[in-house]
Amino acid sequence: MFRGRTPQSTTADRKGSGAQLAPYRDGGLFITKFAGKGHWEAHLPGDELVYVVDGTATLELVCDDGPPRSFALSAGTIAVNPQGAWHRFHSPDGVTLMTATPFPSEVIGLDVDDPRTVEHKPG
Repeated sequence: MFRGRTPQSTTADRKGSGAQLAPYRDGGLFITKFAGKGHWEAHLPGDELVYVVDGTATLELVCDDGPPRSFALSAGTIAVNPQGAWHRFHSPDGVTLMTATPFPSEVIGLDVDDPRTVEHKPG
């Protein structure tokens, strides 16, 4: 498990905390285990399917023109991050997620409350 994850954590920092299980359509099936806060991301070609294998997390999701909304997730929960919607996960105690993630994605490696307030880059 990668403890202390932050939005600024690099790919090298996260090495060993996740794996691609298989290719899937224009993306892949992934598993990741971490504690901390992830970066904001948006998947442009399609929805991302998320299954919480173990632990708990808060999903922050930009649903519309309002502020980001928070959703509590626990083991056994399935969530869908809609196509192009900014989202991130926060798990102080640790979580294991399995995702079907489409590519390409856009990523913001800053700890901001609302991803729409900063420039972003493909990730």
